[in-house]
This record gives sequence, C-alpha cells and structure tokens, in this order.
Amino acid sequence: MSIQIEETFRIAVPVEAAWQFLLDPHRVVTCMPGATLEEVIDERTFDGAVKIKLGAITTRYRGRVQLTEIDDEKFRICMSAEGRETGGGTAKGTLTSELRALPDGHTEMVTSAQVDITGRVMQIGRGMIQGVSAQLFGEFVSRTRQALEAPESEGGELAPPRDESIPLLRVILGVLWAPVARFFRRLFGRQAK
Repeated sequence: MSIQIEETFRIAVPVEAAWQFLLDPHRVVTCMPGATLEEVIDERTFDGAVKIKLGAITTRYRGRVQLTEIDDEKFRICMSAEGRETGGGTAKGTLTSELRALPDGHTEMVTSAQVDITGRVMQIGRGMIQGVSAQLFGEFVSRTRQALEAPESEGGELAPPRDESIPLLRVILGVLWAPVARFFRRLFGRQAK
C-alpha cells in the first residue's frame, strides 16, 4: 500500500535556524513520535527504529535513513528510508523538505513523502493509515515548533516523551467525518456563487 503525504507549516524562527535543526538527526528524532536514533553510520546515514501503537496493533520498524540530497542554497533536503517490521512487514519511503524564508523572518517548511508499507499495519485500512499519518505529522510539527520556538531561557528542552499510542476512535471519527465535511463545503461553496 502506498501513502502520499504533503504538508506545509510555519515555524517562528529564521530559515537558517530551521535548516540547522533539519541537518541534526539527534534533534529531529526527538520530534518524531515513537522514533529513536540507534546509530550514526556517517554524516548522511543513520540507523533507527519507530514504534507506533494503533489501538490493539503495535508496530515497530527498524531500519536505515539516508540523506540523498542536501542543498544548502535552496534549503532543501531529501532522504530515503527503509525499515523492517518485527512481524515481517516492510516500510520504504522518500521524504523531501524545503524551507522558505518568509518576509516576517519566519520559515515555511514544505514537506512531501511517499511511503510504501506491507505487513500487519495494513489491517486497519488506507483511510485509517492516512488519518494516523496526519496525526503523527501534526505531532511532529508541534514538537518541532516547541523545540525551535522555545525561549532561550527554557533551553529549548522538549517535554518528556508522551504515550505514542494513537486514539483509534478519534482517528475513525476523523476519517469518517472528512468526506462529509468536504461534501458540505462543496455544497455551500457552490450555493455562495
């Protein structure tokens, strides 16, 4: 099953500060729910693990991330990742992030990822996986903002790790509600013309 993720968000720091953050795997991993950095192979290759609990299903992938492109002038970074689930499934993907300096001194991050997965996690279905992906990305954004925007007096410390389980009922309701909400937006949007 292939999942496509595209997100754009703002961070209230200059682009150079956000770029230095993206280049530091030790800092980035603290913002990724359920992720651990196990070994730095070289400046572009890292081994790690990700553990995610989806209701009754807990998955843990171990694998390698490789930075395939680092463009300091365009503030663009590309990476590929490949992991194996302890139960036999696999996850392979690519991620591209590009930073843009905004006129107010803040930064916009544009991210796109494609992930192909196999294994037990597919039991919950594409809609649920996309819902969970959106929640995990939202958590990453929240933690990244906390890490980068925290006042210097707080030392930029992150809050203690949270429970990485995803509230399945909330995801189900969100996935079911999204098409209904889109329908009404289209309906009322057409009537307003």
